[in-house]
Amino acid sequence: MRIPLTKYGWPQVVVFPAAILTAMIVGLALGVLHLSAWVVVPAEVLLAAALIWVLSFFRDPDRLSPRDKKILLAPADGKVTDIEIVEENDFIDGAALRIGLFLSIFNAHINRAPCNVKVEKITYRPGKYKNAMKPQSGRVNESNDIEMTRIDSPEDRLVVRQISGAVARRIVCQANQGQKLTGGEKFGMIKFGSRTELYLAARENAKCLIRVGDKVKAGLTPLIKYEIVGSS
Repeated sequence: MRIPLTKYGWPQVVVFPAAILTAMIVGLALGVLHLSAWVVVPAEVLLAAALIWVLSFFRDPDRLSPRDKKILLAPADGKVTDIEIVEENDFIDGAALRIGLFLSIFNAHINRAPCNVKVEKITYRPGKYKNAMKPQSGRVNESNDIEMTRIDSPEDRLVVRQISGAVARRIVCQANQGQKLTGGEKFGMIKFGSRTELYLAARENAKCLIRVGDKVKAGLTPLIKYEIVGSS
């Protein structure tokens, strides 16, 4: 039977629950001997809530991604914080549409490919750990750029940027240069609250399907749809 916890969470997915369970056992033992129920019960409830949260954070839900070759899917769960045109000269080489997603500590943190792509390059940048809800954090925080080329038409260049936040301090990326990923395929995660950005060439026929404030799910929610110019 599949355990719905991500492999990208090791070793924390084992260490943290084990530490919490140990604290619960020790607390019960001490409580029986020395403390009143008014102290033990609230402490055990808080520890149990922490255990549930840790296991929930590292959840890895099964998802069946749409196979529409004209769409770009959300690369992460979270809330859309910004949608704007920026200059992206490192890989896209020109005007790019950037969609920023903030992942709270309650979101699933798995990152997924937005469409069928070939990974061209992966660039890690050390940096700060500022609030990942703010768009400027993508420029100064620790980040990891996965530069991709769409396999299907239009064969545009894309960038998925994994960004650490004030709490997140660990970016996991298991994609490799030259690897091909299908739309919705998992390739990594960011641990404990973070930001993910999607960059694509600013095209007249790339229609944005979401708005700031929308909540999205990785590998499920369409963010962009390519339209045939001149079609009715």
